[in-house]
Amino acid sequence: MKYNNFPQDQTEKPTGATRSAATEALDQKAIDVVVSPDEVARRAYFTYLNEGSQTGREVRHWLAAEAQLTAERKLSRAHGI
Repeated sequence: MKYNNFPQDQTEKPTGATRSAATEALDQKAIDVVVSPDEVARRAYFTYLNEGSQTGREVRHWLAAEAQLTAERKLSRAHGI
């Protein structure tokens, strides 16, 4: 007859259960922040409008918007918001 490795107390971990190094590495703060392309496009568009609608700076606006949104998300994650 096989015995159940799970303890009676549901808050305890099963016998022999350990977290792997990969699982430990997936700490919530270590996960990269991904912003949606729609948010980046909206931010880049408003930057484009605020700079006088000059053409030829689309990539610069996109990269700046993406960096700003990523920084904002990391900051809010660090503060637990």
